Amino acid sequence: MKYPIYIISKGRWESRLTSKALESLKIPYRIVIEPQEFEKYASVIDDDKILVLPFRNLGQGSIPARNWVWEHSISEGYKRHWILDDNIRAFRYWNQNKREKVSDDMIFSEAERFCDRYLNLALAGFQYTMFAVTESLYHGNFTPKPFILNTRIYSCILIDNKIPFRWRGKYNEDTDLSLRVLKAGYCTILFYAFLCDKAKTMTMKGGNTKELYDGDGRKEMMESLIKQHPDCVRAGKKWGRCQHIVDYRPFKGNKLVWA
Repeated sequence: MKYPIYIISKGRWESRLTSKALESLKIPYRIVIEPQEFEKYASVIDDDKILVLPFRNLGQGSIPARNWVWEHSISEGYKRHWILDDNIRAFRYWNQNKREKVSDDMIFSEAERFCDRYLNLALAGFQYTMFAVTESLYHGNFTPKPFILNTRIYSCILIDNKIPFRWRGKYNEDTDLSLRVLKAGYCTILFYAFLCDKAKTMTMKGGNTKELYDGDGRKEMMESLIKQHPDCVRAGKKWGRCQHIVDYRPFKGNKLVWA
């Protein structure tokens, strides 16, 4: 692999799904935590894999940690960096309608090599296995293209460090960043050939669940994104709860530029 992997984590030293998944594949990573949790994480993860943030409990979700990681990767001289959520159980490749678990860093290194072909590829990432399965069951023997161009990238993201943006706000940071780069004419790639087994939102303790989802969190998240992008986001409902609906059609014209 060419670029560093960061896992942002809070309150999940016991489960540490992404950490376990990467260790099983012998893929180097660093887990980024708040200082009050260092001893708990250090009891189960080697110290040299832990990066301690210079702040704690800011009440802004994962945004401050994400921006700190971005600057850290730049300070180490990297062109891109991976940032992963801490609730990913496994990684897979999809071939001939089979979703096989990987045994090494192949999907990461191939994604890096692919992305480095282009000058204007701001974000890339792996589709969730659960979404791939849903589409496959719904459409029958469904075999998508290896990737989808110009849509939202989430949870397992390869970021071009040179783009003139940073994470912002408190809610829907992945959708917001994706929309800002697309509006600026950059491209994004969501790989279907490469998948990640991410736990469903709110099914695990820890993380930013209480900060983001308690009370009317879902509604506030939706309204926040509509306020940021009223031109392409509207209110809707999915699975019986408030959910933003994003129209990515305006960005179909964004073309990849060869390096």
